[in-house]
Amino acid sequence: MRVALFGGSFDPPHHGHIAIAMAAADVFDLHRVLFAPVGRQPLKQERIPASFDDRLAMVELACRADPRFTVSNLDAPRSDGAPNYTVETLATLQEAIPEARLFNLVGADSFLDLPRWHEPERLLEVAEWIVVSRPGFPLPDLSALGLTSSQRGRVHLLQTVHEDVAATNLRERLEAGDPCADVLDPAVSAYIQDHHLYR
Repeated sequence: MRVALFGGSFDPPHHGHIAIAMAAADVFDLHRVLFAPVGRQPLKQERIPASFDDRLAMVELACRADPRFTVSNLDAPRSDGAPNYTVETLATLQEAIPEARLFNLVGADSFLDLPRWHEPERLLEVAEWIVVSRPGFPLPDLSALGLTSSQRGRVHLLQTVHEDVAATNLRERLEAGDPCADVLDPAVSAYIQDHHLYR
């Protein structure tokens, strides 16, 4: 079984997230993509506008787009308030489904920050990586990142996704009352309106 963890704030989940997950699932023959909203990101200190519960609910609505997609609370806020580290989430997932071939799905912008992640060497041991190009962030030159040949072999590049959705701009539009029907699943847009998020 081939399983990918897809973490992030998902604040809110939009068509760009779905396009990335669909492309990765198609190209790498993934059986499941676990959308895991993060409780507290260690590399982003700003407050996340929507609560974890609201983001989890919105992701659940967005995940109905594909039967391979599942929402997961693996990265829920920790009771001690500590940051959520991807390496720990992946290790937990590896223990839960040891028979799975595990991938971590990220955008090229996040992957370029890998040296700043918690235990970066172990991250590449626990899971293979699917790195997706994003507008303004072309796929990295792996040989220039100082990775060993073994590590480079665990990184897979995907450049077929061209959805350009900036979360900050999206939240600004929502704050102004725009339902953002062009980039949000109708059920997610309705949830945002019903719960008065981003206003």
